[in-house]
Amino acid sequence: MSEQATADSNTAAVPVVLITGTSTGIGLASAIETARSGWKIVATMRDLKRAEALRAEARAAGVELDIRQLDVTDAGDIQREIAYCLNTYGGLDALVNNAGSAAVGTVEMMETTDFHNAMEVNFFGVVALTRAAMPLLRDSSGCVITVSSVGGVVGQPFNEAYCAAKFAVEGFLESLQPVARTVGVRVHLIEPGAVSSSFVENAGIDSGALLSAAGPYRPAISAYLERTSRQFASSSAQQPADVAEVVLSTLQDSSAAFRIQTSSWARDFVAAKLNDLDGSKVTGLTAGWVTTQQG
Repeated sequence: MSEQATADSNTAAVPVVLITGTSTGIGLASAIETARSGWKIVATMRDLKRAEALRAEARAAGVELDIRQLDVTDAGDIQREIAYCLNTYGGLDALVNNAGSAAVGTVEMMETTDFHNAMEVNFFGVVALTRAAMPLLRDSSGCVITVSSVGGVVGQPFNEAYCAAKFAVEGFLESLQPVARTVGVRVHLIEPGAVSSSFVENAGIDSGALLSAAGPYRPAISAYLERTSRQFASSSAQQPADVAEVVLSTLQDSSAAFRIQTSSWARDFVAAKLNDLDGSKVTGLTAGWVTTQQG
């Protein structure tokens, strides 16, 4: 399943990181940025047919990547890739959980299976891969970095399934962090806001179909889609490379914080929730996302 395996006598001296979801966006940018800094990258994705963009970026950057197939919802894939890291490189120094999928709609517009699918990719995949990697990370005094979202802290309209999964990720890792620290493993959460990437596009979101199926929620989802389109296209949206820089700095900084927002907007947004004991500030804010009076 490997595109390349380049272990040699010097491999043991080079730190190794496994990154998931590297076909596009933050995962792709993180693989390139981290490779430039001297890490050995096991760059994984669910479908190797989508690897060409990553290959092209690697050629342009003059870096080598070990590109591998990994579906984070497949237990066999996970065990195979962790064994591969041990057998090929002698271990693993870091895991970057980046793979994820969007899910847009409200509970009456979605099936229960949509919620299950969101949890499988965004939450259970993180749990399973982190669990499998922990023995190697204990041996290397390594770290787990998980790309979460401001949606892991603040519930957002028409993102019920996605935010539920990201909330679960945050609770899991916030609970794990002090325990992992006792065995020498660092745990970190990266929380971007809007990022100009193909994440939403890759979810197969059809705005027309959403509107057609919205029924009584049509005015609200229309306002939400209009606002979201502006937000992801605006100058305030970060580029994947901006988030990749945060991922790299977290890998390199043994004293990095547990929860790291990637922009001033993200910090302010998360702070609004963490200072909002009764929830009125946050729900008042996000209510404006689903009305035509306010963007």
